[in-house]
Amino acid sequence: MTRRPGAAIAALGVAAALLLGGCTATASGSTNDKPVRGGDLVFARATGVTSLDTTTVHNNVSIFTAEQLMETLFTVSDDGKDIEPWLATGYEISDDELTYSVTLRDDVEFSNGQKMTAEDVKFSIDQDTKTADTGWGYINEAIKEVSVVDDLTVEFELKYVSTPFLAVLTMFSNQIVPKDYAGKSADEFYENPIGTGPFVLDEWKKGQYFKVVRNENYWQTDKPYLDSVQWNVVADVNTRKLQLQGGQVQIDVQPDWSSFDSLSETPGIVTKAFESTLLSDIAFNQEREPFNDVHVRRAIAYAIDREALVDAVLFGHGTPANSLIAPGTPYYDKNVEGPSFDLEKAKKELAKSEYPDGFSTTLLISSGNTEKSSTAQIIQAALKKVGIDVEITPLGPTAAHQAMLSMDYDMTLSGWTMDIPDPDQWTTFAVDPAGGSNSDNTGYNNPEVIAINDKAKQESDPKKRAELYSELQQITGDDAFLAYLYYSPYGFALSEKVKGFHVTPLGNYHLEDVYLSE
Repeated sequence: MTRRPGAAIAALGVAAALLLGGCTATASGSTNDKPVRGGDLVFARATGVTSLDTTTVHNNVSIFTAEQLMETLFTVSDDGKDIEPWLATGYEISDDELTYSVTLRDDVEFSNGQKMTAEDVKFSIDQDTKTADTGWGYINEAIKEVSVVDDLTVEFELKYVSTPFLAVLTMFSNQIVPKDYAGKSADEFYENPIGTGPFVLDEWKKGQYFKVVRNENYWQTDKPYLDSVQWNVVADVNTRKLQLQGGQVQIDVQPDWSSFDSLSETPGIVTKAFESTLLSDIAFNQEREPFNDVHVRRAIAYAIDREALVDAVLFGHGTPANSLIAPGTPYYDKNVEGPSFDLEKAKKELAKSEYPDGFSTTLLISSGNTEKSSTAQIIQAALKKVGIDVEITPLGPTAAHQAMLSMDYDMTLSGWTMDIPDPDQWTTFAVDPAGGSNSDNTGYNNPEVIAINDKAKQESDPKKRAELYSELQQITGDDAFLAYLYYSPYGFALSEKVKGFHVTPLGNYHLEDVYLSE
């Protein structure tokens, strides 16, 4: 696809002064059809939007939807590996790499007609930074100060050389909103945000549907093509499939893998498995016994047959995981030896623990998710073979997430999708207790790993960064702070009339490029 304004910036190790120009683009689809203006696109997906406050929300459904309303200074390329200017036209960097001067587009208005300026950018970044303890603000840790130079120039002064800095500006939590929330409180604002995105909120029935309509003030000429987009909450996977086949919806998000291939046999329906950075894993509450014992965690990690999981749960649409960093993410090391299936090693590790005869525990999962339910049952059977009795405890998605946040669980099925084209966001979130989540809500705390992660984010030599991230991947695998399960693509089933729909490896998509053929 060639729809993005501006040229790509190498995602990592950027150190030279650079100024990038803007842009234009055309939507592309599976054919050379000319984009058609008009039409209403309807998605069906299992869960709904919980919040539009992207500085704190941890729900991908909410994040991907909010990205249609609000935008960032930079964005990621279609392959998820490069950074491209978006609301910015480019930047310059000082010789000591501690100051970035970012130039803004001068043709961007918010959906209320108010022109976007540097004051709005400073406000937005500062507001995100304030959420360091409760949201995503930790990602701005390197920023010392944001200054307004003039209406179209913002200066970022850093505390230290930060290689991921430009990637940080692609983060959804750093979306640009009007200064002082256009006179509203933060809570009022995020109930109906004013952004620069291609759509504006029309109606939000929580738990039922979320509908947006075209932003008539959008800065990309003639876009978006669609009149409206609606995401319906349809929990049952079979109902979603029937609605797609019946034409009530045009996109089924995450169809069941068991019927994924056969769905494409329906006339007018196609299935797409987009490359992802998605890792599925078991998270251990290491603030509880017995999961504070590394031998217990290793025993569980060794007891799981990942190939069998990929076959039984994903029907072959995935690969066993060996690292906390997924393929498609910079510095993923395919040679890292994460724990792999070996029952004898599992038994030996358990024998070294304080629970050589096994124990009973619980595995928390989100209810209504067939993939997680199947995975949990396979894990339950696998751990039984080494003397660990597992009770599966399903909770609603919101309650399950809250239980993990409050560390009220033993084990839980979890996962991660990259949000920026740099490993630092995830590695800091996962291994640094100060990274906004108490180490992915596990309580994991290894000072050696934290030091490696800190060094990697400040290292600008790509070769040295690769060595540091390889070391980090190996140690965290040895610690079994998570039991890695598999990497899987993003599965979508859609009508052939949907053109220009592309999902990046980060899981998000640009709907301003999408249109419906006649």
